[in-house]
Amino acid sequence: MISPISGATLLDALDPEQRLVAEALRGPVRVLAGAGTGKTRAITHRIAHGVATGVYAPTEVLAVTFTTRAAGEMRGRLRMLGASGVQARTFHSAALRQLRYFWPRTHGADLPTLTESKLGMVAGAARRLRVETDQALLRDVASEIEWAKVSNVAPDGYAAVAPGRGRSVNNLDPETIGRLFELYEQVKRDQGRMDMEDVLLLTAGLLDSDERVAAQVRSQYKWFVVDEFQDVSPLQAALLDLWLGGRQELCVVGDPAQTIYSFAGANARYLRDFAMHHPGAVSLELNRNYRSTPEVVAAANTLLARTSSQGVDLRAQRPSGTPVAYSAHPDEPAEAAAVATRISELQAVGVPFGEMAVLFRINAQSQAFEEALAARGIPYVIRGAARFFERPEVRQAVTLLRGAARSGQSSGDVAADVRDTVSGLGWAPTAPTARGQTRDRWESWQALVDQSVDWVQANPGADLNALVDELDRRASEQHAPVAGGVTLATLHAAKGLEWDAVFVCGLVEGTLPIVYAESAAAVEEERRLLYVGMTRARVHLSLSWALARNAGGRQSRRPSRFLDGLRPSDAQLGLPSAGRRSKKTRGAITCRECGKALSTGAEKKTGRCSECPASYDEELFERLRAWRIGRATDDKVPAFVVFTDATLQLIAEHLPTTEQALLKINGIGRSKVDKYGAAVLAVLAGEVPDRALEEAVEGTPAGPSEGVEESLEELLERSVRESSRNSH
Repeated sequence: MISPISGATLLDALDPEQRLVAEALRGPVRVLAGAGTGKTRAITHRIAHGVATGVYAPTEVLAVTFTTRAAGEMRGRLRMLGASGVQARTFHSAALRQLRYFWPRTHGADLPTLTESKLGMVAGAARRLRVETDQALLRDVASEIEWAKVSNVAPDGYAAVAPGRGRSVNNLDPETIGRLFELYEQVKRDQGRMDMEDVLLLTAGLLDSDERVAAQVRSQYKWFVVDEFQDVSPLQAALLDLWLGGRQELCVVGDPAQTIYSFAGANARYLRDFAMHHPGAVSLELNRNYRSTPEVVAAANTLLARTSSQGVDLRAQRPSGTPVAYSAHPDEPAEAAAVATRISELQAVGVPFGEMAVLFRINAQSQAFEEALAARGIPYVIRGAARFFERPEVRQAVTLLRGAARSGQSSGDVAADVRDTVSGLGWAPTAPTARGQTRDRWESWQALVDQSVDWVQANPGADLNALVDELDRRASEQHAPVAGGVTLATLHAAKGLEWDAVFVCGLVEGTLPIVYAESAAAVEEERRLLYVGMTRARVHLSLSWALARNAGGRQSRRPSRFLDGLRPSDAQLGLPSAGRRSKKTRGAITCRECGKALSTGAEKKTGRCSECPASYDEELFERLRAWRIGRATDDKVPAFVVFTDATLQLIAEHLPTTEQALLKINGIGRSKVDKYGAAVLAVLAGEVPDRALEEAVEGTPAGPSEGVEESLEELLERSVRESSRNSH
């Protein structure tokens, strides 16, 4: 009887290209493996074949992956192939194992404590530097420190390097980030801690400085395999070189077309230029796609054809299936409704909900799909993020709106109340230019604003209490059980996964490519992100976009440039070309600046659409907003109770000098003048009436007083208790 780990038996299970990989037992070897081509199968059979033929000792092989899930899958496959002694670990897991063993022996002291989060130490550094931060900004700074460390950028070199690499953190200059980075390292040392990047740095330092440690590690591991090599960072590449110690027994596997983590420090040049770093390397390709139908594969190949994002030209192995669907929709709610309808149709013909996914560029886009699926009773699960109404920034905004509604503090313009509430939390009409948590939080608030606009248009005359009740209803419906549900995920979170049916949505300019992808390289990374999303589909692939954000909005959006050469024309889709005004907006009140129809209450109040440049003094407007924050803090009320943004814009535009002139402005009555008139006129006259404005003029935004923070926490806790009671 032939042993199950004999070479012949192992190789019989492979296609010709996979067999070439399995037979290339001596390095250096580079395998370019396209999406769905069975790369894990090829490399595990390579390792098992090496063990079965006696070339490898199982305990001398180290297989490196990027996720614990992938490492676990590889170990399971190797056990089934008779190579259970092989180590399959992530970079961090392998390095930490070595560090824990060698550090006490070389330093005579305990290893620093591994911290689970950087945020507390980043906050400590920010306090030392007297930098005002919130939770989102702390996360963005922590992410930037991670990028710098994996890119081998030191604190004193950050300011010089960052601009050339396109790095930015919202509202902070590179010098400040570099100083925060330096102070973070100091705080960390003072606390006797290390972060995840230190695990790699300290291991590399041990190997580089202590020949005995290096020799022992190299005698343990003689054969290396690295999966997803396009995602290797400079720090990981340096550690790998130290593990090798000049040897060439290395096999790397990757796909340049799936390079989507450059922003986090990944560098595909290690895969592309492998032969330059390892002379004499053998280069092999896996191009037989076993995952997707020929229709999906053809669309994916076309997407990358004649671009700099060159990967493997995939060859479909499955039978022909349904054509790729392309669909334009009047607005985002309509797009979400159409996707939910199609999901119901597929489930009715036998496609399980758990084998379907809706993919999008940013987490905030999930809101419309959550609502559409919940309305049809379709279970779903969000991968890599919280549900929309569970996100802290959304919960906080809804809690404040509930408090304003219950206390009768609405301005009467419900959509304006929502804008002014989230404005007090940090939202602004213009999105932050930088990526990160600050941008994500803004997108969540913007989705809440858009949701309120749509609801007000559909329910004219309804008050703030009714809106809050509607938001509570939607939140309750979206807490349905999720077992076996449709997956909602960003394109980044979908990497490495696959489903029978995939809906890639929101494919418009400004979203994909994302608005802050300004360089040619950044735009190409966005193209590869779409490629990753498309190649997740086995049978059914749908690509869609919405011509307007809100229901009844101006249909001015352009489909993503990445769809050029793929999608049918607008005429073929049976929809008006982008830019054509919908019937709902004809005859409406128009913008006094550009003549376009006005759709929201705030736009109609100012007589100007949100896209037109302000005809008022924007610096004065910001001074008025700063005064309003201070007054709202003192009065312990939401900011819009003092004045809405729309009213402040009118004040900055008309520049009243008397109380009688103030009374002529829309939104200001006698009670407002009696309460706030003198202070507003003082701001307009260039005086400084209170602490909030003084701090704003100096460049430090005034935060809420301690009492207001406590009040907000009480509101949040009450909301949680009420939600808990309602759920029971």
